[in-house]
Amino acid sequence: MDEVHKMRIRGDIMRVNIEVERTRLQKTKTEMSQELGVTYKTYNSYITGKTPIPSDILEKLRDITGRSIDYLLGLQTDNAS
Repeated sequence: MDEVHKMRIRGDIMRVNIEVERTRLQKTKTEMSQELGVTYKTYNSYITGKTPIPSDILEKLRDITGRSIDYLLGLQTDNAS
């Protein structure tokens, strides 16, 4: 498997992990976007892969979800902090 394919899969895993955590916390996309300080449209662009997620937003997601950035990025399989 080439590196581009691996990166796409990792990006898909990242978006799924973030949405799983949002659902686990019982937050709507609107609530999550407000907590992150971005618009709903921007949050949705992150989740659909249209816009890369900036590092400061990943840090906020870590703080909100209590999950490690490595887990959110799909770099580790368990969701330990």
